[in-house]
Amino acid sequence: MPPYWPVLRDRVFARVLPGLALSALGDGMSAVAIGWLAVQYAPHHQRGLWVGLAVAAYTLPGAVGAIVLGPLLRGRGGAHLVGLDAALRAVFLGAVPLLACLDALTIGRYAALLAGSALLSAWGSAGRYTLIAQVLPADLHLPANALLTLITEAATVAGPVLAGLLIAWLGAPAVLAVDAATFAVLAVCFAAVRARAPLVRRDQRSAGLATIRRNRELLGLTVLSCWFFLLFGPIPVAVPVFASSAQDVGLLYTSFGVGAVIGAIATGHLPRLPLWPVTIGSVIAFGLLLTPLGLGLPRWADLLALALAGLAWAPYPSTSVALFQRAVPAERLPPVLAARGAVLVVSTPLGTLMGAPLVQAAGAATTLVACGIATAVLGAVALVVRVRAPMLRASCN
Repeated sequence: MPPYWPVLRDRVFARVLPGLALSALGDGMSAVAIGWLAVQYAPHHQRGLWVGLAVAAYTLPGAVGAIVLGPLLRGRGGAHLVGLDAALRAVFLGAVPLLACLDALTIGRYAALLAGSALLSAWGSAGRYTLIAQVLPADLHLPANALLTLITEAATVAGPVLAGLLIAWLGAPAVLAVDAATFAVLAVCFAAVRARAPLVRRDQRSAGLATIRRNRELLGLTVLSCWFFLLFGPIPVAVPVFASSAQDVGLLYTSFGVGAVIGAIATGHLPRLPLWPVTIGSVIAFGLLLTPLGLGLPRWADLLALALAGLAWAPYPSTSVALFQRAVPAERLPPVLAARGAVLVVSTPLGTLMGAPLVQAAGAATTLVACGIATAVLGAVALVVRVRAPMLRASCN
């Protein structure tokens, strides 16, 4: 607890953390419901395709929003960006159960509403981490990042279990109704502190992608993250097909969440972690630990493999963002993190779209094995590049 205490004592974070935790729980529940609802409404012979489209629709439009809405949002403070994203999600996600109650929900309308809810997702994510850089000193960035990861991953422990129970009782649309309500609470929480957070000065706005291109380390990190999330993309498609029921999907996601929670706690307690080695090591370990999931092992072994994969995954969000926070001044972070988010928002849905026909053709188990091996290879390549880069610079000099 000691590394988190200074973060929790900050007045801004004390106001928004309850909303972040509640919203994370709602999203943890939706991780099950989004794919499962697509399975229910899609034609039977196209289930894999529509699950992929639904998962992609919940993230991909964020890249469009990051680019198209950039001129309007670059001057906003971190809290304002989160509040706008949360309000939009509350409206569009709330429309899904409403249409379901009216018996007017179709798979096409469902995908369209998911897409609308995700339009500001890159800016909302940028806002969270920008707020950290705006209100906390540099030595608290990694613990604060880890705290956000901890909240998110803890929700994947309880959220899928609650989702399984709620789906069995009231159906999948009820889960999205709960998620919409939690986003409404989050919007109110951030609206209450918006004026207290330092805003970006208009004379210091910068193009995010240009900043990343000019910094070799940030460019390399963005490329690594792009491929990492691309290879992760097929997993949300494979898991619902790999599982035998909504409750089984919940158990698989919960196992991953348990490992990720432990990893996030450990990350926050190690504020002096070497950021680059841990970031690359997380990619390699995640790939190696994901591979056994598709080898036909007993279900308990699948759950253990996912728990260990979650443990390996947990440091990556915190350390990769900390590298950006360390390299870019706080007043310039929103467009830079939004640009990073736009790249990643494209990567995961693109991987998901690629995963849909892959799952359809090769099966869920084969897809999981292929993603695990490819991710481990990606990490190994990043390690070689990272080790050789200083040698090449020295030889040039």
